[in-house]
Amino acid sequence: MLEKAGFDGIFFADNLGYHDVFRGNGDAALRDAAQFPINDPTVLISGMAAVTKHLTFGVTCSATYEPPYLLARKFTTLDHLTSGRVGWNIVTSYSEAAARNLGKQQQLTPEERYDLADEYMDVVYKLWEGSFEEDAVVRDTESATYVDPNKVHPINHAGTHFSVPGFHLCEPSPQRTPVLFQAGSSSRGMAFGGKHAEAVFIQSTSVEGAKRTGAKLRQAVTEAGRDPQDVRIVILLTVVVAPTDEEAQAKYQKAVETAPIDGILARFSGWTGIDMSEYELDIPLRSVGTKAGQSMVDMFSKADPDRDWTPRQIAEFLAVGGTGSSIVGSPETVASELRRWRDEADVDGVNLSYITKPGGWEDFIELALPELRAQGLVAQAPTEDQEPVTLREKLFPGHKYALEAHPAAQYRARRLSGASR
Repeated sequence: MLEKAGFDGIFFADNLGYHDVFRGNGDAALRDAAQFPINDPTVLISGMAAVTKHLTFGVTCSATYEPPYLLARKFTTLDHLTSGRVGWNIVTSYSEAAARNLGKQQQLTPEERYDLADEYMDVVYKLWEGSFEEDAVVRDTESATYVDPNKVHPINHAGTHFSVPGFHLCEPSPQRTPVLFQAGSSSRGMAFGGKHAEAVFIQSTSVEGAKRTGAKLRQAVTEAGRDPQDVRIVILLTVVVAPTDEEAQAKYQKAVETAPIDGILARFSGWTGIDMSEYELDIPLRSVGTKAGQSMVDMFSKADPDRDWTPRQIAEFLAVGGTGSSIVGSPETVASELRRWRDEADVDGVNLSYITKPGGWEDFIELALPELRAQGLVAQAPTEDQEPVTLREKLFPGHKYALEAHPAAQYRARRLSGASR
């Protein structure tokens, strides 16, 4: 459906844990299917890629729990299978349940997780960009040589967290390094994104909040020595559309009224590490320190200085589309609001959420998309004879590999110079 409609891509937000903070157990999350059960999305992408040509795929994988040597192979494989249509959303994980079930006594602090992630990125860049020279794979039948051993180099990484002496397991894929997404909005998360991200997911309760977040992010990119326009900012929004504004508002209100509050607060508790059952529903929530999703707490307690959010109000906000703001109305209203977010919030794209799946997307495609295209807000769908491009080329036309100012490029330079074994 998304391929036929001409969507740029689909994004899978993954989670290695489950929400068991609310009331000290997972009952509410299980009852409400709050991000559970959840299959491995990387396996699904390989099948989806086989029956699509233009649709791209973003997927979350944790840098805290999967060794970089294995993750590098996974994404090179996906990049081959998708012909360069894959991106990695880098997360450091927030879930205590994930930590326990993956052999940790407790979750690392945010600082510890980002220290580990910075070194993690060095390892995968070396594997993706520096291990194989451009012409290492020769497939020479006369000499019975598939790979020229002189052009494959061990990365010899020995660091604080990782020791990876050898070379990459896979021959180079179309993008080498997958497109790198990131979504951290804490100060350390911003710095990490400023250094590594090519696209950043943001969320906000208002256009003004999104603009402030975007400005901070572009400043972090500048401080990392990159052009602030070298990162694409993607805002999470839910579009509730119907033929008229009144019908759309009725659809939205029904979704809010029928959403189970315990399931919503179970998700929020899992994201933040705060047991929301301990708070009165109508008492304002104040920012508290948490090793889990501090940015999620701050989104409500600090992002809107003119409002003190209560748990009930947070639940009502999250009832439709999760942590993103909602646009509700007719196709014309939707187009006007999306134009306002684009122009006033300085965002480059939208991560489209939904009330129901796939009904929310079906409504968007049938009702909103024709109007958005008529107003020039969305490009026309690719034609049958149009050649596909990589995900990176969609974001940065003409660039199949990471841009020159990106940290991955320093390892590419070593590869092209023919580093010695």
